[in-house]
Amino acid sequence: MTDPVQAAQQFKSDFESVHEQVARMMVGQSGVIDHVLTCLFSGGHVLLEGVPGIGKTLLVRTIARAVSLDFGRIQFTPDLMPADITGTTVIDEQEDEAGRTRRAFRFQPGPVFNQIVLADEINRATPKTQSAMLEAMQERSVTVGNDTHPLPEPFFVLATQNPIEQEGTYPLPEAQLDRFFFKVLVGTPTRAEMKEILARTTGSSTPEVDAVIDAERLIAHQALVRRVPAADHVTDYAVRLVLATHPSGSVTTTESYATPMVDRFVQVGASPRAAQSITLAAKCRALAQGRPSASIEDVQSAALASLRHRVLLNFEAGAEGVDSDAIVQNLIDTLPRDAG
Repeated sequence: MTDPVQAAQQFKSDFESVHEQVARMMVGQSGVIDHVLTCLFSGGHVLLEGVPGIGKTLLVRTIARAVSLDFGRIQFTPDLMPADITGTTVIDEQEDEAGRTRRAFRFQPGPVFNQIVLADEINRATPKTQSAMLEAMQERSVTVGNDTHPLPEPFFVLATQNPIEQEGTYPLPEAQLDRFFFKVLVGTPTRAEMKEILARTTGSSTPEVDAVIDAERLIAHQALVRRVPAADHVTDYAVRLVLATHPSGSVTTTESYATPMVDRFVQVGASPRAAQSITLAAKCRALAQGRPSASIEDVQSAALASLRHRVLLNFEAGAEGVDSDAIVQNLIDTLPRDAG
C-alpha cells in the first residue's frame, strides 16, 4: 500500500505542475485556477461567472492540454436542442458482400462525449436543453431512447455564464446549479495583469503548454482524494456549516445553527451536495498542500465556492443589496469550530 505522506506529496507535485502549465497561458487568476483544478481533481464540475474576454474559454482549453484529455465545446444558444448535446440515433447504410444495402440504427455521440466539456454561456439555452446536461453531470451517462451510454472517464464540465447581459437568457434552475461542485467568480484583471496579457497575446511568440499528467493519473488522484481522512470534528463542522444556511423556521428538528442574517435574508438553504463538495474540496486542498488529512481551515476555504450558488435568497436580500457571499462569510465568521 502506498504511504499516505508519499501519495500526498505526489498529488501536490502533479497539482502544482498542472497549475504551472495553466499559468503559462492565464495571467493572474491564481485563485480561480486553484478552484477549477480542485473541482477537476475532486471529480466535480464548475460554473465560472465573469464578463466576456477574461479567459474563461482559454482556461478550460489549457487544462485539457495540460492533462491530456479530449476536449469538446458546446455553444449554448436559444435554438440549441438536447440532441445537439447528447447525440442522436441515425440510420447507417452499408453494402454487404452481395451488394445489397443494409440499414441499421447507429448512435451518433454528441459533443458531451468528451472528457472535458466547455458549456459556454450555458444560461442562453432553454430549460429543456439545459436539462440535457442533468443526467450527464450527475450519472456520468446519457440516455437516448431506450439505451444508456456511459460517458468517458474522467468527465469534467466547465460551464460559463455572463453576469451582466441577461437579455435572452434563462436562469439556471436550482437542480442544475446544485450539480456544480463550485461556482467561481472570475474578476477583471489588474493594471499590471492587463499589461502582461498584452505582452503575451500581441507579441510574436505564444506560450506553449505541456502535458504533465494523463487521464489514468488523474483518475488515480480523484480516488486518492476520497481516501483522505477527515476527523469527526472536521466533518461535523462542514455539516453544521451547511445546516446553518437553513433559516430556523425551515428546520424540522430542534437543532438550528442559523444566524440572524440567515433568518432574515435566506429563503432556502444548501442541499447535502454542498456538504459533499465542501468535504471533498477540503480533502483536495490538504493533498495539494502535501498534507495527508483535512482540517477546518480547508473546509472554510471551500465554503464560498461551494455554497454561493446553493443558497437561495429572498426578496428582502435583493432590496438590501445582500448577496449569498455575504451570508456565507457571516457563517464562517460566527460558526463555532467546536460543536460544544
